[in-house]
Amino acid sequence: MAEGTATRKQIVRKNMKTPDETRKFDKGKIDIATVGEAVVGRFELQPGWRWSESVKPLVGTDWCQQTHVGYVVSGRLKTKLEDGSEDEAGPGDAIFTPAGHDAWVVGGEPVIMLDFKGAATYAKK
Repeated sequence: MAEGTATRKQIVRKNMKTPDETRKFDKGKIDIATVGEAVVGRFELQPGWRWSESVKPLVGTDWCQQTHVGYVVSGRLKTKLEDGSEDEAGPGDAIFTPAGHDAWVVGGEPVIMLDFKGAATYAKK
């Protein structure tokens, strides 16, 4: 088993306790790990975090332009699309969120979420 990057015929493992990169922003962070051809992100979002307040100033877009395929480990996350539709995800939920959204932590518990699609370029300046 190899760590980090590998050829197509290897099993690859990376522990998120030692990520390749950590991107910090107001009231949150994302740890990034490249495993073979995939990039996995682990979000840690504190109560009071909201994309439009914490990440928007870094990226300069009105809405998050990342598509996310994720799994909520803990906490509750509400998402609003540009068209006004909303959804709230919690522990155990697998989610697909298209580009063009805002999101925020609901309640007093931090959100821990794994992201299998949008992590590579999330919160990059």
